[in-house]
Amino acid sequence: MKSYKEQHRPASDFKNRSAYLDHELQIMRPRRWKLNLPGRDFRFEWEDLVPALAGTIGIIAMYSSVMMAWAIGLTEAHEGVTLGKEFAIEVSRVEMLIPALLFVILASGFFNPRANLAGNHGPMIPLIASIALAGAHPLALALLIGVFGLLLSVLKGGSRLVDLTSKGVAGGLLIFLGFTGGMGQIKTIQTWSMGLKTSTDTAGFMGYLGLVILVVTVLLYSVLARLDKRWLAIPICALVALAIALLGGAGFDLQFTTEMGLPNLNPVYWWGSTDQGWMLGLPNAQHFIASLPFAILAVAMWSPDFLGHRIFQEMNYPKKSERVLMDVDDTMTMCSFRQMVGTAVGGGNITSSWGTYMIPAAIAKRPIPAGAILLGLLVMGVAIVGSPMDIAVWPPVRCIALLVGVFLPMIEAGVQMVKRSACAQAAGVCIFMAMVTNPVLAWAFAMFLDNNGLIGDKERARKLSKLDRLVIPIGIVGVCLAAILAVGMFKGSYGIQSLL
Repeated sequence: MKSYKEQHRPASDFKNRSAYLDHELQIMRPRRWKLNLPGRDFRFEWEDLVPALAGTIGIIAMYSSVMMAWAIGLTEAHEGVTLGKEFAIEVSRVEMLIPALLFVILASGFFNPRANLAGNHGPMIPLIASIALAGAHPLALALLIGVFGLLLSVLKGGSRLVDLTSKGVAGGLLIFLGFTGGMGQIKTIQTWSMGLKTSTDTAGFMGYLGLVILVVTVLLYSVLARLDKRWLAIPICALVALAIALLGGAGFDLQFTTEMGLPNLNPVYWWGSTDQGWMLGLPNAQHFIASLPFAILAVAMWSPDFLGHRIFQEMNYPKKSERVLMDVDDTMTMCSFRQMVGTAVGGGNITSSWGTYMIPAAIAKRPIPAGAILLGLLVMGVAIVGSPMDIAVWPPVRCIALLVGVFLPMIEAGVQMVKRSACAQAAGVCIFMAMVTNPVLAWAFAMFLDNNGLIGDKERARKLSKLDRLVIPIGIVGVCLAAILAVGMFKGSYGIQSLL
């Protein structure tokens, strides 16, 4: 079989750019856990800049949100611990340097381009305060998540769960997550704009600014979709939102406080004592016990998260490009190691598949490696320069980037997957259960019902073995239910603020 280099043809040989990108996906043969080189195994294209920029904006916003949530929760949970914005930014920069080099540039870029980048576990962000108050320790939580994730990946459990999730259930999950996440970002923009003043005194509010940004975003996104250029949505819409906010007089709200330089990269500083870094010291047995249910829950939520990202590749890539689809089990392995290493060196991120990179990359018809290398370099550069972080976390930029880059495409993909009546039925049940309980339990229970022919396609259920119909789905429901009960999350108000 001919290699990628032998089959590559210049873009001028094709009738349009889309045909050239399709051909690139079809001829690639990524080397699993072996060195992949530019030119020999893949190429850099200008389209790779779009997911790289989108992923950079998304991850800065999410890392900052995670670290600030830890700071607030741990300050409240532990007497004598006082952590604030400076701590959150410093820890975010640690996460953006070492893990980006090891697990984005080297791992996904050069050694396994079928493993999607290890990013942020957005659905866990609303739980971080509860995790801290329950007595959990960030390092203990990270080690448990890593161990559980490696066990599941070794047993090929991630890909098995993806295969057992029908299009109806997956579509319903995407619609719910996209809708609730989008509503969360809209609320954040409106709250931000209502808090602005026309001047630094107590003059009138500027609540109209948020509405203007949202309306222009919808129009601009519609135009890009019409032109089949949705993969440009994050950088263009984020820049336009930034311009509108500045021209509208909100510039005084944008504060540049992060200075250029390297954060403290000594793990002993972060975990070595109770008077510096996280101010918690090393975890003990009690910390591991308190972290256990949250770790189980985080890993249980990986499969639907990974599934949603792979679906975007399947929907946008041409036929005969299966070799470049993200491997769920390899991605799980990468996330597990990244979780343990990233936190051990001083970080606090809770890891999952990188949605704000994968979704734009899939829409742009680009494979993982080239964009991953560019993204890793951008993230490391931002961490060193510092001030771009202040722009990326500003509400009009952050929220618009997440809206057009993650949540709107998720809704669109979900709707496309439920065109058949059987799929629509399974999707409806999944959405309703997610509203009543939460997305992970809804996914598990809807999968059980669907695989047993109680909802959805009955013919599909007849083709499954007893292991796939009963044993695995019941086991997943039991694990998810036990974890959710243990962490006190059994209610419909579970908020999905973002998915990365």
